[in-house]
Amino acid sequence: MTGSRVQVNKSHKSRFSTKSSRNLHKTAAKDKSRIGKSDCNVAKGAKAARVQRNKMLRDQKRLALLKEKRASSGIASPPRVIVLFGLSASVNLNSVREDLLRQLSSEGTGALSSTVSSSKYRLRTTVLQAPHGDLVGCMEMAKVADLIAFVASASSFSEESTSYYIDSFGNQCLSVFRSLGLPSTAVLIRDLPTDLKKRKDLKKMCISSLTSEFPEDCKFYAADTKDELHKFLWLFKEQRLTVPHWRNQRPFLMAQKVDVVADDCNSGKCTLLLHGYLRAHCLSVNQLVHISGAGDFQLGKIEILKDPFPLNARKESDAMESDEIHDLEVIRTLSPDPLKLEPLLVENVPDPLAGEQTWPTEAEMAEADQNQKHRKQKKRALPRGTSEYQAAWIVDDSDEADSDSDNDADDGMVLDQEDRGFPGYEGTNNSDIDDDQASLNFRYADDGTENDSVMMEGEILTREQIEDEIKKIKEAHAEDEEFPDEVDTPLDVPARKRFAKYRGLKSLRTSSWDPKESLPPEYARIFAFDNFTRTQKHVFANALKMEQENMDDSVPASLYVRLHIKEVPAGIAHRLCEIAERSPLIASGLLQHESKMSVLHFSVKKHDTYDAPIKAKEELIFHVGFRQFVARPIFSSDNMNSDKHKMERFLHAGCFSVASIYAPICFPPLPLIVLKSADGGVAPAVAAVGSLRSIDPDRIILKKIVLTGYPQRVSKLKAIVRYMFHEPEDVRWFKPVEVWTKCGRRGRIKEPVGTHGAMKCVFNGILQQRDTVCMSLYKRAYPKWPEHRFPMLDA
Repeated sequence: MTGSRVQVNKSHKSRFSTKSSRNLHKTAAKDKSRIGKSDCNVAKGAKAARVQRNKMLRDQKRLALLKEKRASSGIASPPRVIVLFGLSASVNLNSVREDLLRQLSSEGTGALSSTVSSSKYRLRTTVLQAPHGDLVGCMEMAKVADLIAFVASASSFSEESTSYYIDSFGNQCLSVFRSLGLPSTAVLIRDLPTDLKKRKDLKKMCISSLTSEFPEDCKFYAADTKDELHKFLWLFKEQRLTVPHWRNQRPFLMAQKVDVVADDCNSGKCTLLLHGYLRAHCLSVNQLVHISGAGDFQLGKIEILKDPFPLNARKESDAMESDEIHDLEVIRTLSPDPLKLEPLLVENVPDPLAGEQTWPTEAEMAEADQNQKHRKQKKRALPRGTSEYQAAWIVDDSDEADSDSDNDADDGMVLDQEDRGFPGYEGTNNSDIDDDQASLNFRYADDGTENDSVMMEGEILTREQIEDEIKKIKEAHAEDEEFPDEVDTPLDVPARKRFAKYRGLKSLRTSSWDPKESLPPEYARIFAFDNFTRTQKHVFANALKMEQENMDDSVPASLYVRLHIKEVPAGIAHRLCEIAERSPLIASGLLQHESKMSVLHFSVKKHDTYDAPIKAKEELIFHVGFRQFVARPIFSSDNMNSDKHKMERFLHAGCFSVASIYAPICFPPLPLIVLKSADGGVAPAVAAVGSLRSIDPDRIILKKIVLTGYPQRVSKLKAIVRYMFHEPEDVRWFKPVEVWTKCGRRGRIKEPVGTHGAMKCVFNGILQQRDTVCMSLYKRAYPKWPEHRFPMLDA
């Protein structure tokens, strides 16, 4: 059959077809062109745009990856840094280092330098040996390492330790390296037996024992023979190295040579010369630099030198003839611009007259005149013949009443202005009873009987008797529940004076607290940002712009330079020369504002190996990225549901806390290692680890104290409470503050009873005789300003 009699089947219903296309066969012939896909070309154009955009993103990623590979392993890239770390003290790192350098060096004889340019592997490498037992030296090497090669000895299997191949110092350093951020890692296994079967079995046993301690991509290599080292170096050359993110945000230099030049103008100052390869980012001569442990300084100039370890074989022989780096040719010199030079501004200089009383404005004077006229319009009953001047000295009854009411109001403690109810207390152990939410019923709160007053007046107790009785009661209640914030009210000082800086809060979560109220003098010396997030984006955008535009005052990364750091104290400079002989000296560039002081907040956790207590405001050494400074932090909890946070007197183990310090500004993300120095010249120990969280001087940290009293006589909803205060004036002063009990009752102070500080309280439920009456008071806490900001200034 042909022509119009050919059978036409309905097209397949695709799940992506539209409703109109599926019903197109039901439409008249004249309307098919109108209902058909009119946006076909538009759809094709959108698909083509998506394909083009995906192709563009793939090309950008491919170019970025190629650029990264050229920067890390190309001819112009700086030498790769391999840090050899022994997992135990029995590992011989000297032999490993010599074997690697001889394998890399074209000539096996003569003195071996730590930096080698290998034409065989087309690779430049710096091999560093981590000193076993020196925690700070190992940390500094891990900060600049491109690859950490952990060396394990197979012969240490029979040694008695917590792990077969890792000793206690190795475990401690491993945890610190994880907190800093591990770069690329590898494990070299030494001292394997020559017998093939035993060698294979022992290597398998070593790998199975160490696999859980290292990342999943960590490779294990046998490193006894030249062939095994050749395999390791060849794979290391082709490996794509990964470094922590925080290292790619700032330029840094690992000094290979340190010199000191005396300054003729200043006798106590000198110029420090650091030779090395610039890494990560370009460095501007107008930037500030930080020397680890010494502080922040300005640059006198930057000299770009001829590369002493070129990868070209023809230049390599010429460089090997002259061992002196002083003979290197200066290619270019950059001097700072006084107009663009970043000022070394550390503290804000406060104006001493900023808080003085100023001359009243015209509006204030007009308001005062209007108030005076209004006062004159009030008619007063005066004796006949009294002048206006005499009338001004006559006090009305209303004035006396106003003054009396003002005195009464000032005689008590001001409570946070909120609702007059009794909000739930967050720190109490509420019992499962139905009347906790009931309002107070004051029907039973009568004016008190005279017997209570007579009983309190009749007991004349000495100070020793009162202290003994309080001690006995506290010991009896200590077994019931331990409350860390409880303090004793002193007997020789009135409570209204001892706790004058404290105030009561209706609720720690909802009550208001002005962050600008009663700030300490140290807050006049620090800097704050209106919008920290916006400032951080602006600073990083400027750094990226400087990197892309290749300005004349900046040095590109990967070049060998000499930094002239001016105005360094002579004592610190000579000590830096001594430190550079055994561990690398790091100089890192600072971003904008990073030399200024502010309030930094860190999320910290006590280290597992540290058992001693860490008290608030204790002097600690903070390692934040490449920077080091001394601080005296306070610890606080992290309250996500409130803008107020409770201060902690100690850093407790097993949980994260927030450490707040006065320190130079640092932009996150940055890792944190907290060290605590020991007495007697002992090396500092790792006390805590964490990371930088925020910079916010307005974060409110409240120190909480709990005053406790004990019910002596209970009658339904009321009770006579003793030993919270010792004077009736103190009871009247703290009368506006609510009280609560450890069993979940809430109440208020009604009146003092007697002359020994007892008081009558009314609660929202029946009080038990064994209960404890508490009062919570708060004051804002601040960190302590450090006496010296950097570790070397102390020495």
